[in-house]
Amino acid sequence: MVDGLWWVLAVALIGVGVAGTVLPALPGTAFVLAGIVLGAWIDGFTRVGAVTVAACAVLAALAFVLDYVAGLLGAKKVGASRQAVAGAAVGTVAGVFMGLVGVLFMPLVGAALGEYLAGRDHRRAAHVGAATWLGIMAGLVAKVVIAFAMIGLFVVALVF
Repeated sequence: MVDGLWWVLAVALIGVGVAGTVLPALPGTAFVLAGIVLGAWIDGFTRVGAVTVAACAVLAALAFVLDYVAGLLGAKKVGASRQAVAGAAVGTVAGVFMGLVGVLFMPLVGAALGEYLAGRDHRRAAHVGAATWLGIMAGLVAKVVIAFAMIGLFVVALVF
């Protein structure tokens, strides 16, 4: 009975983690990792051992780095100003309160507005906003793929 409750918590953490890969307010891969560690602990690290947990921890760290770097690389590639990068960050946070559409498109709006306020023309601002947004979206896709890779490693170790 108690193990069942622990498993419910482990699955809930993983589920929240998957949602967190697309919601910037939640550290998605950290929640997935927490659920995996809890699942391994429940079983006494018998089926899901230290190697699997360590591999998942490395993937979680990689997802964190990629998430941060992807948006910056998109912005840097087109020579975005600091204001554009800050605008993308503000847009990302503001987007959380606007639902899925806000999460997906407010970083673009924020980056473009930041670049425009930096004294660039509207065409340049739109270009920088789009490049920054593409970088952020690439980071988001990478996080989702890595989260599912972590879950896959966990399930394979648990079942086989």
